[in-house]
Amino acid sequence: MQELHDAPLAPLTTFRLGGPATRLLTATTDAEVIAAVREADDTGTPLLLIGGGSNLVIGDKGFAGTALVIATQGFELQGTRLELAAGEVWTDAVARTVEAGLAGIECLAGIPGSAGATPIQNVGAYGQEVSSTITEVVAYDRRTRETVTVPNADCAFSYRHSRFKADPERYVVLRVRFELEDASGLSGPIRYAETARALGVEPGDRVPLAAARETVLKLRSGKGMVLDPEDHDTWSAGSFFTNPILTDAEFAAFHARVQERLGDDVMPPAYPAGDSHTKTSAAWLIDRAGFTKGYGSGRARISTKHTLALTNRGGATTEDLLALAREVVAGVHEAFGITLVNEPMTVGVSL
Repeated sequence: MQELHDAPLAPLTTFRLGGPATRLLTATTDAEVIAAVREADDTGTPLLLIGGGSNLVIGDKGFAGTALVIATQGFELQGTRLELAAGEVWTDAVARTVEAGLAGIECLAGIPGSAGATPIQNVGAYGQEVSSTITEVVAYDRRTRETVTVPNADCAFSYRHSRFKADPERYVVLRVRFELEDASGLSGPIRYAETARALGVEPGDRVPLAAARETVLKLRSGKGMVLDPEDHDTWSAGSFFTNPILTDAEFAAFHARVQERLGDDVMPPAYPAGDSHTKTSAAWLIDRAGFTKGYGSGRARISTKHTLALTNRGGATTEDLLALAREVVAGVHEAFGITLVNEPMTVGVSL
């Protein structure tokens, strides 16, 4: 297991922000991951887990403890059953399942990060969520000091949430198991309207797997959501805020604020989100509150391609980023009475 001291963490994140860790370990096997976690627990050392670094906002002072990079590898496909080690690069795994002719995660192409992070966030995009295909999550339980297998039904999946996110100090994801679909080279039903339009099909139709993946990659690239070292719009965590889910009463009050501010003929985005709940668009809120693409004059700005992404234009600090995030949160709340919630995990800082 590789070990470094006073090691910079910024290069390990897609924001390219954050100070150093007191100690940095890189584990390449499940046994090494468990050994490092147990050592930290036994000694009372603060522990930061790092996968692909695409969902982390680390403070400028860094992390006073052990940062553990999970770099395990493992892609096992048996029929339609897929098992991924936590350290597998998610985008590569999606590409390999498409090449194998299996549907279920093709619309999750281009999402940065590692496979182990996908159940934590219940990663989703363009009409698919991993909760629809995950069968089991193998994790190390820091409370019982045992490796456990958690079936889908016990993962408590919901929008960008799970049992693992609810108790982040307890579980360390080691492996993720999926059940995919052999649809004779076709995708799953296209459920996202934007994807259907781009493909020239109706929602619910199936298309060739490769076409679905390539279309999603083009859509994501157009929004700066596919990593490119030369494009500062991708120096981000992707979507910085989750889409608000409102009760009927909250949505009615929000709608009234929208009409008061923007006119009686303006209807905000509204999507069913379970009994008596409606999901609206964080990107729409940000834009209509006056924070348009490219907003900002400093080293941290809103993406020029998508209002939901906050970006490091080069040379930014974490405090630069947080100042922008706080400005957006305050502006949206003042305009519409809704408090946006950050999607990335913050380390040593908060909004």
